[in-house]
Amino acid sequence: MINKVEICGVNTSKLPVLTEKEKKELFARIQQGDQQARHEFIYGNLRLVLSILQRFNNRSENIDDLFQIGCIGLIKALDNFDTSHDVKFSTYAVPMIIGEIRRYLRDNNSIRVSRSIRDTAYKALAVKERMTSATGREPSVEAIAKELGLPREEVSLALDAILDPVSLQEPVYHDGADAVFVMDQVKDEKNIDDSWLEKISLKEAMKKLGDRERHILNLRFFEGKTQMEVAKEIGISQAQVSRLEKNALNHMKKHL
Repeated sequence: MINKVEICGVNTSKLPVLTEKEKKELFARIQQGDQQARHEFIYGNLRLVLSILQRFNNRSENIDDLFQIGCIGLIKALDNFDTSHDVKFSTYAVPMIIGEIRRYLRDNNSIRVSRSIRDTAYKALAVKERMTSATGREPSVEAIAKELGLPREEVSLALDAILDPVSLQEPVYHDGADAVFVMDQVKDEKNIDDSWLEKISLKEAMKKLGDRERHILNLRFFEGKTQMEVAKEIGISQAQVSRLEKNALNHMKKHL
């Protein structure tokens, strides 16, 4: 769908490409209230929206919907663009378009985030866009929080809550041969080699115990029961459970 020629009735293969000179001339006319120049400027930058849609080609969203949302971002960028900053329009418009598409995807996400957290996140993103436009660099979370008058942790939590979920099968790098996926970059803190070896060693050491001692250790350390609960289940005293448990652990240490 991302490669379809016609999107929302627009033949993308015939879209024009404006030069920087043409953009400046059109923008000067737009500032004077020329609606025809505004139309030409937007139409001449639709390829910018198309190029950004490539970033979202792994989504199941309808490409026509994303294109329309991207066009809204393009129009917002045009309405807020300031030529005095000596920045190319495309440089300013790209984050605006991406932000608009991401906002749409977040609002239509199956993972629901509370309204208050989402509102905080949107305010933070608005401040981020404004500060980025004013300074030419992305502000820190601390700076955004200070501008909003909110704790840094609250702003950070809100921004994290609206992040799009990423598939483990999504490629993050491709060198022309094998692709590297997100899954390849995720560290497994549990199933590491040392952990596997420990489990195997424990399993082998447990085999050296008698049935009753092995049963007691299973109840105590794998099912999390107290010595009193184990004593009641087996039908012996707590003192006996404690002694058997201690002897079993000492015996296991010899095989670990």
